[in-house]
Amino acid sequence: MAIDAKPALENALRLGEMKVTGRLVVASNATMLAKVVHGASSLTCIYKPIAGERPLWDFSDGTLAFREYAAYVISDRCDFDVVPLTVIREGPFGEGAVQLWVDIDESIDMTEYFQRDNAELRNMALFDAVINNTDRKIGHILPDTSGKVFGCDHGVTFHHEDKLRTVLWRWAGSTINEEELSRLETVSDFLKDPVELEGLLTADEISALRGRVTRLQETGIFPMPSKDWPAVPWPPY
Repeated sequence: MAIDAKPALENALRLGEMKVTGRLVVASNATMLAKVVHGASSLTCIYKPIAGERPLWDFSDGTLAFREYAAYVISDRCDFDVVPLTVIREGPFGEGAVQLWVDIDESIDMTEYFQRDNAELRNMALFDAVINNTDRKIGHILPDTSGKVFGCDHGVTFHHEDKLRTVLWRWAGSTINEEELSRLETVSDFLKDPVELEGLLTADEISALRGRVTRLQETGIFPMPSKDWPAVPWPPY
């Protein structure tokens, strides 16, 4: 019998037996396609072992998997619903982030889709502003076969310096609406006791996260591209 309730899915993803079935060769860091078997259920997932992370000059070594999970925590606990179910667990190549696979709608032309005035893309743009995403590429936007839009690859997020780089600038300077302000208030309330983020992010990064949320609330507008660094990741796809 298929499992569909989130607690059951999370339990299976965290505790099931994992077998690597392939590798995404275009990824900068080691990114494995895997199967997790738990009882009668089999889940396809993406496994990113910490041991396979490429060193970066502006992010501490061995932290990308934890940032992936932190992004899921904010997405899930604060009602953004952008990041697919993600856990931190041991796998064949050591501890890493494990994320539920998303079956994307292959009929969608992503070079056109990401430019649409779409409510879920707008929600993703706000989420990226909150987590300080430095790498929202077109290929990191995942519209699934049911019409839901997910996002992936959140390893380079939560830096204490403002580093937002994204292809989703359509709403730059737009007024944050009441529903979005309510969502930001949910994040603010969550950050009053951010125990789930401790050990995933540094104290400075959590403090900067609070600051970004407060700034969004006070200005009431989506961020504008910075003049101090490239506003779009390269390559954009």
